[in-house]
Amino acid sequence: MFRISRIGLVHAALAMFATALVAKAAHVQLWQGARWSAQAEAQHVSDAPVPAPRGPILDAGGQTLVESRQLVRLSVAPRQLRNARSARRALERAGVPRTWAYRAADRRRAWVQLPGRFIPTDVATLVAMRGVYAAPASDRVSAASDGLRRLVGSVNGDGVAVDGLELSLDGTLHGTTGTSTVMRDAAGRSFDSPAAPGVPPTRGASVQLTINRSLQDIAERALADAVARMSATGGDIVVLDPHDGAVLAMASRRTDRLSTTTTALTEPFEPGSTLKPFIAAALLSRGRARADETVSTEGGTLTVQGRTITDLHRADRMSLREVIMYSSNVGIVRFAERLTKREEYETLRDLGFGTPTGVPYPSEAAGTLRPPRAWSAQSPASLAMGYEIAVTPLQLAAAYAAIANGGELLEPSVVKRIDASNGDPLYRHERRVVRRVMSAEVAREVRQMLAGVVAKGTAVEADLATFAVAGKSGTARRTEHGRYAKGRYTATFVGLFPAAEPQYVILVKLDDPVGAYYGGRTAAPVTRVILEAALAARDAALDRRALASHERRPVAESAAAVMAPVEAAETEAIGSVPFVVALAEPAPAAAPRRVPNAVPSVEGMPLRSAVHALHRAGFQVRLTAGPQGSTWPASGTIAPPGSVVRLSSGR
Repeated sequence: MFRISRIGLVHAALAMFATALVAKAAHVQLWQGARWSAQAEAQHVSDAPVPAPRGPILDAGGQTLVESRQLVRLSVAPRQLRNARSARRALERAGVPRTWAYRAADRRRAWVQLPGRFIPTDVATLVAMRGVYAAPASDRVSAASDGLRRLVGSVNGDGVAVDGLELSLDGTLHGTTGTSTVMRDAAGRSFDSPAAPGVPPTRGASVQLTINRSLQDIAERALADAVARMSATGGDIVVLDPHDGAVLAMASRRTDRLSTTTTALTEPFEPGSTLKPFIAAALLSRGRARADETVSTEGGTLTVQGRTITDLHRADRMSLREVIMYSSNVGIVRFAERLTKREEYETLRDLGFGTPTGVPYPSEAAGTLRPPRAWSAQSPASLAMGYEIAVTPLQLAAAYAAIANGGELLEPSVVKRIDASNGDPLYRHERRVVRRVMSAEVAREVRQMLAGVVAKGTAVEADLATFAVAGKSGTARRTEHGRYAKGRYTATFVGLFPAAEPQYVILVKLDDPVGAYYGGRTAAPVTRVILEAALAARDAALDRRALASHERRPVAESAAAVMAPVEAAETEAIGSVPFVVALAEPAPAAAPRRVPNAVPSVEGMPLRSAVHALHRAGFQVRLTAGPQGSTWPASGTIAPPGSVVRLSSGR
């Protein structure tokens, strides 16, 4: 009889156990191998997103306005810290608020995400500690001025575009997110995988604006000074290249700190008398009037449909040229009666009013231009005077650019070029004509009218001693709760420089100036300040060779010709000059100097000697109020010959 010994049973059990182990191993490795491998990889290897740096934003000269900086976010697993006290102190030294540092060292917590972002080199010691984890992040660093920040916009703490060009061009600036392969060892420490480096992020495209940095700075300073000096509630300045539509400067300022947008694009206003030149152009284009043709201006008072219209400059008759020169409301209404409602509407519509200009700004306003069927009996007269219509400063500047360039309405642009991260061009600004709104002959005739406005009309305070300026002032009542408010006005001046072949269209608008509120007395002098500073600047987007042919030549180098008269606004500030500076007869002049020169220091000199020194350096002199001997531009500033230097007389 066959009997199994005890040792045999043990051997059989061991054999069965070994067979079971092999079977289980085969099952795990052959049938479940893929699942367990994936689970192990998920525990030890993970892909972390790497945010792409946003593309930089540059000015027209290539200087960086906004760029991205690489930072890190920190997270802490308190239970993994070897020395919680040392980690807490290191966190405080890195700038982490104390409450968060204590929270990160509290072993009762499993995970703490620290607020804020940090420069990698500042937290390198922290990141090397066990239990401290770093994730890539980026920060948007801006070198733009306050005015430019309104245009450029911003991003939030998570890198999401909030407003401005950052938002409208987000798809271009955003870039492509990358991935980083992270591995963990048995102790939970993380490190980059040497075998799978991940996919690097692709930086967003770079955007270059048409904004000239020097001119932008000049415009912002002039606007800030004007708003403060006139106690205005705000204002806007737009400087446009009339030949290709490039926006060279755009400054907006409001005393309301909640206002953060570029109001030159978002806040329409009634333009007042600055609209009159377009009515004149429509009449000239259709042969309904001549520049020297006169109409009755009723002694400066006219009643239309129960509404009384008055003029500041009263006369019985005026020509169309004089109507523009002296901004006659009665005269422009009389002339506008020769246009049908449809013709008046089409004139304003074709100039781009009532339609966004198309610049890439997310909240650009279209303005208001109602069709004739919505007009009242008084609407034709109101529109001729610049009421019952609302335009943005950029729309109005673009319309004046058509007068400046010979009759073509151009699409304005704030973006000069866009380049991919590898340098490939994606976009280049090119001159784009929307439509022709007047003939070159009509545009030239209107420019001559506008030159008369500055030479001896309502805007003489915009005039320069060195170059002829053309333009039109406007003063419109402001509305409040749907009604015109008493004592509240918008003062505007739109200038063309130089008058014959303009290189700039400059729009200056001031809201609620206190005191003298007429555009010719408030906005026009600001234009003059901008032009004088631009002429003195090294780079303000001016073709100085072309400009030289339009420079005014003095008739005689006498004391009367050299000492430019103090303008009206300055006369109010310092009174009449109580003496005459007698200069010796100059020797025969050599060829005119054309090399830019530095403004000499005249501080401490007698007024007469200071004038001599400035003239010897090749500059013209205008007396202003202020500490005696101080000049603007300041001494040492490089300026072209013939530039006006303001010399403080101490009075």
